[in-house]
Amino acid sequence: MDAQNYKSDHASSEDMETHEKEAFDQLIYPADSYTAEGTYWADLPFGSRISWCISQDGAELNKELAWLWGMFKADPLSPISYYFKNFLLPGAGLGLEGYVLFSISNVKSIFKESQSFASCWSGDTCDPNWIAAASYLEVVGILLGQLIVGYLGDRIGRRFGLIQDAVIMFTGLLMLTAAWGVTLNGWVICYALSLLFYSFGVGGEYPMTATIGMEKGYSTGRVITNEDRLHRGRSVVGAFLMQGWGQLLNQVILILLLLIFNHGDGSESKISDTTTQWTYRVSFAIPAVLTLWLIYYRTYHMRAASKQLNAQKKKASVTGYDVESLKLTFQYFGPRVLATAGGWFANDVFFYGNKLYSSNFLKVIYPNTSGVMTTWLWNLVNIAVEMAGYYCAMWFVDNKLYGRKWMQIIGFLVCFVCFVIPAFGYNHYTEPAHIHSFQAMYFITTFFNQFGPNCITFLVAAEVFPTPIRGTAHGISAASGKLGALAISIIGAYTTTEQQFYIVPWFGLVGALLTLLFLPDTTGLDLREQERHWQYVRERREHEYHGTAVHPRHLSLWENMTGKGKHYDPKRDYQMKIKEFRAEWAAAMATHSEEKEAIFNLDEVDDTILHGAVHVYFERTTPEFRGKEASGTQEPMVLPPPVFNEQTLGKE
Repeated sequence: MDAQNYKSDHASSEDMETHEKEAFDQLIYPADSYTAEGTYWADLPFGSRISWCISQDGAELNKELAWLWGMFKADPLSPISYYFKNFLLPGAGLGLEGYVLFSISNVKSIFKESQSFASCWSGDTCDPNWIAAASYLEVVGILLGQLIVGYLGDRIGRRFGLIQDAVIMFTGLLMLTAAWGVTLNGWVICYALSLLFYSFGVGGEYPMTATIGMEKGYSTGRVITNEDRLHRGRSVVGAFLMQGWGQLLNQVILILLLLIFNHGDGSESKISDTTTQWTYRVSFAIPAVLTLWLIYYRTYHMRAASKQLNAQKKKASVTGYDVESLKLTFQYFGPRVLATAGGWFANDVFFYGNKLYSSNFLKVIYPNTSGVMTTWLWNLVNIAVEMAGYYCAMWFVDNKLYGRKWMQIIGFLVCFVCFVIPAFGYNHYTEPAHIHSFQAMYFITTFFNQFGPNCITFLVAAEVFPTPIRGTAHGISAASGKLGALAISIIGAYTTTEQQFYIVPWFGLVGALLTLLFLPDTTGLDLREQERHWQYVRERREHEYHGTAVHPRHLSLWENMTGKGKHYDPKRDYQMKIKEFRAEWAAAMATHSEEKEAIFNLDEVDDTILHGAVHVYFERTTPEFRGKEASGTQEPMVLPPPVFNEQTLGKE
């Protein structure tokens, strides 16, 4: 009988240890990143890696299509509601930025065709310096907003930054709507200063939107699982592409307003002052109403926006601004700052040069274009090409075989080639017989700028840096980009379109080189793993970290050359994770030692490994939770203690 009890107890112990190892393997070797044998996808031989990634992508696509179909069957409008909540609302601020910023070129067209404004905008009756300032003062405001609000978002919190941005943008739109002057030159000054004020709020949207998209899982209180690894880039780019929708909305509204106030005619040689005033003012009053609603939403429905930031500060025992993390970032990740800031500078020379002077380019590639309406309609086509690029970037950004880094390099190189060819053959390509080739190259650059550096610079400037200074690092990178926009806006004011084609292409080549040398590829890298690596760096023991954040695949060429990938060791990392889990579990049990029944609330416990273990347990035991969590309807909930306890985890 004793022998039977011994065998039974021994079998039970073995079953428990087997169950524990299976749970650990599911936690440490998630199926979306590791093979069944526990090999990380980036460690597979090239051919096997391609096959594995294609298989994983196909399986994930089938899951998402099934989920989408199930959502549609339950409620045909629920996919629209899901898109609205997860992409439109997070990117609403950037949508407003796209609407107002890129209205500069559009309203310039109507001012040049207006009866009274034409003489002013040509510089005959108004100060040409103030007219030029309307193009670059807004860029200056954005630059300041990116730097200051990026810092404030890390110091005070993400929610504060989001609310104050919306308030500033709302006030700025009221100023633009009511802009006036005793003279036309006075009106131009008021218009330029209103753009400067409004753009400060717009600038803050860059670091705030990026950090919120990056920390989305944390801010909603949900456990981050494969959603982070497989679709983090999609979440951020999906919000960022609202910039394109803003441009599209602005162009459509201006076309409709001009038709309404000009009695259905957009081709008159001179548009009346009344038509100009009504078209201009109503076009800014519409987004003002939307921005007022945005203030309400951010105030009452984004209370947890700073959750991940606060958790990281608490773990590091930091209050206020984490100066130590900022110093370490420049010390340890300095080349990454060069890549994100330099790449963004190079991109914005292309992007803003295209946007601020799109009417000039369109007149070159469509020489027979006449009238404001025709110019706007062709610009609408160009925006449609942009939108295709935005959505392709959203679709491919998380693809492990292509991903962020190569998307940016190829985008830069395509823009370089398609600008340098007409630069050295300008007269040839502007001839009627070859103008279609010029048009094709222009649209190709429009597509690949979005399906490349414009989206990726926004994403990686938040992704490759740690949480405590993520807003600051993104703000610095974005501000560098606006220096590029400022440079091309000033250059464009004093150069011809042909001369701009000689200047712009080389920034694409520089951007590609900076990306190749100094930008890491974070495609498929778990954001929590990156935070774990940062904890080691902050504790000055980065040489003890052996996880995937220092895998050669996820490091830049420069970082690999300087030996930062030499510490990668998956076997040692597995043992380190088990030790960390046991230590953190013991600490959690000690915290709840006075309670008879330990209760773990997912909305309070932010520990990386403990969080994952609880999720593994609950995912294994309650299938209904998996369905709710995947659809985004699962609320923060109180979980019973998992099967792991101090007795089983205390064993060596």
